Amino acid sequence: METLYTAIAHATGGENAGHVRSEDDRIDFDTRQALEGDGEGSSTNPQQLFAAGYAASFLSALHGAGAEFKTDTSEAAVSATVELSRSGEGYTHGIELVIYLPKVAAEQREQVVERAFHICPYSNSIRGNIEVTRTLVD
Repeated sequence: METLYTAIAHATGGENAGHVRSEDDRIDFDTRQALEGDGEGSSTNPQQLFAAGYAASFLSALHGAGAEFKTDTSEAAVSATVELSRSGEGYTHGIELVIYLPKVAAEQREQVVERAFHICPYSNSIRGNIEVTRTLVD
């Protein structure tokens, strides 16, 4: 396997609140646990970061799949919902991707989404471990 890109991030802080910063300083903000309520100011939580990362990654994969199928994904959009659930003594996630492909022909959308699901590194990383529901919307 050939490494194409490496991202480094650091998390510091206490049990309920912390701070994350990427090595290149593009990410630099406070965090809190999802179960700690709304928090204050601009704090976020790991589930929001996961949802944002997955949505962005899947959108990129849609563009890659669109190029393979020679179809226009320029107005594509993805919303990711990440649910945190208790699982035995720990926690797990459930994910829903809502996908909008307005310029892709209706008969080709499923193929583009399926191909994107196999291209996307987030999808590949969690496949077989976290259930992902994919919903196409008009």
